[in-house]
Amino acid sequence: MEPVEGKKESIKEMEEARLTFTHVRLLVQNYEECFLFYRDVLGFEVGWGDEQSMYADFKTNGGSEIALFDRRFMAEALGTGHLPADRDSMDTHCLVFRVDSVDAYYRTLSEKGVRFINEPHDRKDWGIRVAHFRDPDGHLIEINEPIAFEP
Repeated sequence: MEPVEGKKESIKEMEEARLTFTHVRLLVQNYEECFLFYRDVLGFEVGWGDEQSMYADFKTNGGSEIALFDRRFMAEALGTGHLPADRDSMDTHCLVFRVDSVDAYYRTLSEKGVRFINEPHDRKDWGIRVAHFRDPDGHLIEINEPIAFEP
């Protein structure tokens, strides 16, 4: 079957650029307590962040990272901040993939039937261009590309 005209370019873009798994982001209710647990109890080296930053990356021996992010800030980014912050109504984790172009992946995945939570947009306060969607079982997935960080 020949691809529909116009879809050929986005399929080619996706075949040339692959998703790179970077880390699992745990969306936590008790950020400071979790930060101290991963740093002091499990002994992970902090790559970025501190007890008060509400986001932190921890280096692992396997090359990937574990990140912590205050659940309220992720909910705000997804437009679900009005929901109760319990485990049944809020996301608790997010698979994160780095891509060369969020916009190209957005187009290609949309053509494959993926329904996005949000369109590609810049989060200068996070230093990334980003879009979010869910897998068929409801797990939150993020694709992102780096941009200039602006606090």
